[in-house]
Amino acid sequence: MDTLLLLKAAIMGVVEGLTEFLPISSTGHLILAGSLLGFDDAKAKVFDIAIQTGAIFAVILVYWQRIRDTLVALPSQPQARRFALNVLIGFFPAVVLGLLLGKAIKAHLFTPTVVASTFIIGGFIILWAERRQQAAVRIQSVDDMGPWDALKVGLVQCLAMVPGTSRSGATIIGGMLLGLSRKAATDYSFFLAIPTLIGAGVYSLYKERALLSLADVPLFAVGLVLSFISAWLCVRWLLRYISSHSFVPFAYYRIVFGVVVLVTAWTGVVTWAD
Repeated sequence: MDTLLLLKAAIMGVVEGLTEFLPISSTGHLILAGSLLGFDDAKAKVFDIAIQTGAIFAVILVYWQRIRDTLVALPSQPQARRFALNVLIGFFPAVVLGLLLGKAIKAHLFTPTVVASTFIIGGFIILWAERRQQAAVRIQSVDDMGPWDALKVGLVQCLAMVPGTSRSGATIIGGMLLGLSRKAATDYSFFLAIPTLIGAGVYSLYKERALLSLADVPLFAVGLVLSFISAWLCVRWLLRYISSHSFVPFAYYRIVFGVVVLVTAWTGVVTWAD
């Protein structure tokens, strides 16, 4: 395996892990990083989705106690069954719309210009959500959510099919706009990520299996391991951060980053590959 290719895989794994659970779009960062690194062919697109599985294992590790307790209590406790049902309800819209629209979205919207534009739009939406958050909270914990709340957040998650929107950003900020506290929206976003990202990774690998071979195992292994490590560090940091901070800094980051990408593309300073 080419050492340079493994280095690119390592960089992409770190980018995925650091951005997957922040409201700044991991897919958008992977598209832009892949464009800069020349790591953006058909196999690289499968790689980008597959390494999300490494990031999600970090969430499983961080929330393992809650996940284990829920699984053990499913046969006997209504609250555990309601929690599990809410996760499945939130997951369902992404499955349906992903199967219906995924191919068309990948064909037409996975470009640096679209990513940069949605970065900027998403930044302004975060600023708006944070300004109205205090008066809008009606759900303090994921255990207070009902099926209708879960479905609405699940529908909002589908907006993240547009690259640059951010799955975490859509579910966290969407959840806040729908009345969840910042903590409840973040927790539910993490739990909802488990079936969503594992499902997307497995489906992508199965669908594009003809592109892959045993020679690709080291490439994917490097991406998965570094995605896991960086995501574990990021999730632990984010849970501490939200206890006393808002998402406003991420909004400004999105806006500035999006503007930089658009300006460099329009001026020709950077040649972003579609």
